[in-house]
Amino acid sequence: MKYSTTLAVLAMFFATVANALPTRRGIADPQVLNFALALEHLEFAFYQQGLDQFSSSDFDAAGFPDWVRARFEQIREHEATHVEFLSTALGLAGASAVAPCEYNLWIPLSLSCEVLEAVGATAYTGGAALVNDKVSTPRERVHPPEYYSTQEYLTAAASILAVEARHAAWISSAAQGHNAWDTAFQPALTPNQVYTVATSFIESCPASNADSLPPLTVFAPLAVTTAHPGRTATLTFAAPTSSKSLYAAFISSIAVPVFVPIHNGNQVVVPHDLLGFAFCVVTTKDGGDLDDSTTVAGPAVLNFPFDSRSQTL
Repeated sequence: MKYSTTLAVLAMFFATVANALPTRRGIADPQVLNFALALEHLEFAFYQQGLDQFSSSDFDAAGFPDWVRARFEQIREHEATHVEFLSTALGLAGASAVAPCEYNLWIPLSLSCEVLEAVGATAYTGGAALVNDKVSTPRERVHPPEYYSTQEYLTAAASILAVEARHAAWISSAAQGHNAWDTAFQPALTPNQVYTVATSFIESCPASNADSLPPLTVFAPLAVTTAHPGRTATLTFAAPTSSKSLYAAFISSIAVPVFVPIHNGNQVVVPHDLLGFAFCVVTTKDGGDLDDSTTVAGPAVLNFPFDSRSQTL
């Protein structure tokens, strides 16, 4: 199975911090915008540091055409523009904007970016629905002026979403030679699931950023090895002392997860129809929607690349 848990986790944080954290109604619009801004700060830092680390000759040595690095430079500038847009919108609305954190971005650019952008589209899909005031983008303009030509937060979010989705498709298919999409729907994670996988990639954040985030719980870590659809995988996690039966819940779309019994303490049969990115959680629940209160460990991030005939590679 071709996947990197670390690269998927990093990208998932970029994308889902804006989507999954504000799941409760009543969160103010500036908080929603700040979740999106946290995403864009991380994306920009990722591309900036990656391009600083890998020169044109490094891309050549890795077998990429010369236009690939130039496209990454364009994507970096898009993320910088998104940071400017969201920061300005928050300032004009009289709200404080979250500052960049210190990140642990050691994962190679060529490995991580397809995941980063693919899940980034999910963030804006969910985050836009949380905006209460759909028509309150400040009328004051910044350079370039067209970013404020509409007066709608929702329109702005949809515009960024479309660009992030194009980034994802280009990186995965043209640059990496992988599938340009996963299933027909992006999966969704709870705030605590997102925070669990995010913490490994944050060195520190300004204390002032904490006011924009709800209380969060970090679950025990989970690793999944030898995973392939339809085959037995091995789970590594700290087993609880209770005698309750344990299940692996596989999340691959907005539908309810697939629950599979764990046998022999750490063995599970991966559902046969998983394609692209999926997330695995160990839980004491055996059906329905996942409940954070029943989570034992995870999520772990899996990727099952597939060809044009929907056959896993």
